[in-house]
Amino acid sequence: MILFFNEDVDFQLLRKNSWKKWIKSVVISHGREIGELNYIFCSDEYLLEVNQKYLNHDYYTDIITFPMESDEKKVAGDLFISIDRVMEHSQMNQCSFMDELKRVMIHGVLHLIGFNDHTQKEKDLMRELEGISMAMFHVEQSLDYYKNAVSRETN
Repeated sequence: MILFFNEDVDFQLLRKNSWKKWIKSVVISHGREIGELNYIFCSDEYLLEVNQKYLNHDYYTDIITFPMESDEKKVAGDLFISIDRVMEHSQMNQCSFMDELKRVMIHGVLHLIGFNDHTQKEKDLMRELEGISMAMFHVEQSLDYYKNAVSRETN
């Protein structure tokens, strides 16, 4: 089950089912299953407080991922995402807000699957997997659009 929540920001993810299908397809492509994934969209200040309280880190970040107890086959956890950081990083990286949001959302999932980004080699692999995963989003979106278009034409 994949759920989306807001803490202290006015942010709504549109077409949630498309996002859920995409995340699920990425998890399945790694031979895993979806457990309970909770995305919590929040502000910089909210995430800084979480970072300080639970990780003893005193800096802003775009995402903090807390794995949940589950069997090794399932991917489960709470993913806190700062909408402020995503916005700033999208401007710094000269990409759209939505592309940066996709990257951050799937980055957290990849951590839950077991990928790290401590060394340069791990960072390079993480970026490659983010890119592959983001490309899968476009396929999912295209399939949804196609199915909706076909159903409208046949009715």
